[in-house]
Amino acid sequence: MAESKVRKAAAEAVAKPAVKSAVKAVRPRKPESHLAMVRRARRINRELAELYPYAHPELDFDNPFQLLVATVLSAQTTDLRVNQTTPALFAKYPTPEDMAAAVPEELEEIIRPTGFFRNKAKSLIGLSIALRDEFGGEVPGRLDDLVTLPGVGRKTANVVLGNAFGVPGITVDTHFGRLARRFGWTAEEDPVKVEAVVAEIFPKSEWTMLSHRVVFHGRRICHSRKPACGACPVAPLCPSYGEGETDPEKARKLLKYEMGGEPGQRLRPPADFPGEAAARADAAAHRGKVADLAVAE
Repeated sequence: MAESKVRKAAAEAVAKPAVKSAVKAVRPRKPESHLAMVRRARRINRELAELYPYAHPELDFDNPFQLLVATVLSAQTTDLRVNQTTPALFAKYPTPEDMAAAVPEELEEIIRPTGFFRNKAKSLIGLSIALRDEFGGEVPGRLDDLVTLPGVGRKTANVVLGNAFGVPGITVDTHFGRLARRFGWTAEEDPVKVEAVVAEIFPKSEWTMLSHRVVFHGRRICHSRKPACGACPVAPLCPSYGEGETDPEKARKLLKYEMGGEPGQRLRPPADFPGEAAARADAAAHRGKVADLAVAE
């Protein structure tokens, strides 16, 4: 089956259940206890796990240093733009030692497409010097060490820990923060506070994959300006249903990226990351279900 047909069939499979559930989603909600919220939040996580069994980091990387650099570059731009930029970057500066010795103007020119290139170049050279001088040229696997690096905050540190070292972490980017508030998990705006609240709701073992699932959903369905509420499978569980387009047909037209397990923003799959084998197996199974659905219809 052609890829476009796979995506179309998958999008329809996702959107159809939301048509029936939309009526339930608009009913007034009773005041919710903390325990009820936790149960609802964990059910949302389970629903998102079924919807995005192939959730993964969408930055291309082969090692912790590449992921660290790519994550710093991803601020205020798309992962796709970063993935288009990093091949030339890592070809010229493959190690922290190489990047630490970079001529700023040359580094800036390579990363210019990612925006804010002067500040990012300063951060990349600074963190590379720190890796070279303080950590033996290796990316540390502890949050307390990572956040001492120039340009590295908790969000970047948790991305690296979860996807390069297998250490659970919650990545609160703009998508995660937005959905955490829409889902009624927290009213906090500060990313550190959001992380702390969400960490109390979910088991630590779920933190990394929860982050991927929520970000996937934010990019594909629960958009910032116009969420596709009418095509959202978790609409019955969402107290913010109605902020976006509720008509199923109109909402389906708002769906972004792929819905059938294809790469999305990646130019190539990550060489290795925790859970890769399971993610690939789940993606293959998901594509098989979509193909069966299309044949049946």
